[in-house]
Amino acid sequence: MNNNNRHNLSDKFLVDKVLSGDTSAFALIIKNTEGLVAQIVFKMINNPDDRKDIAQDIYLKIYKNLAGFKFGSKLSTWIAQVTYNTCLDYTRKKKLSFPGTIEENEIDAPLSDETDTLIHQRELSTILKEGIEKLPPVYKTLIVLYHNEELSYEEIVQVTGLPEGTVKSYLFRARKALKNNLLLTYQKEDI
Repeated sequence: MNNNNRHNLSDKFLVDKVLSGDTSAFALIIKNTEGLVAQIVFKMINNPDDRKDIAQDIYLKIYKNLAGFKFGSKLSTWIAQVTYNTCLDYTRKKKLSFPGTIEENEIDAPLSDETDTLIHQRELSTILKEGIEKLPPVYKTLIVLYHNEELSYEEIVQVTGLPEGTVKSYLFRARKALKNNLLLTYQKEDI
């Protein structure tokens, strides 16, 4: 049995349990997808107060529309699509400007074991995160989906509704903009 079939079986099992009234199954869906939802929300929504409301709205939409999920993709891909579209609707409604910054999360490197290499890696990671945060939300989101969440182009197409060529083009542009911004900010030997 391939990995896709395994996902569809476990997804179907969870969805069926939720639809039959099992709230613990929905709690499991939330637990399994909260990292993905948080990644998208944090990259697209700058206001920390709005993030919680949007995340709750996303899961409310998912719960209300779960019966309409057709298993044409993984459940997590569908949830990412709902998340992306909800955030996009929010930014359109609020007419928010796209460039923005978000508070940085601490890296989970153990401080007691840091060597020069770990310190250097941490600095590079921080520089990279800061550079990503300066990109427009769509670019930030695509980078997160592709590089952090390791979604395929096909899955990103399903999440965003953008054509595959556009996804590839935007990812290329995002990486190029990130590189240019970093080179403007830091000298090559600093990076």
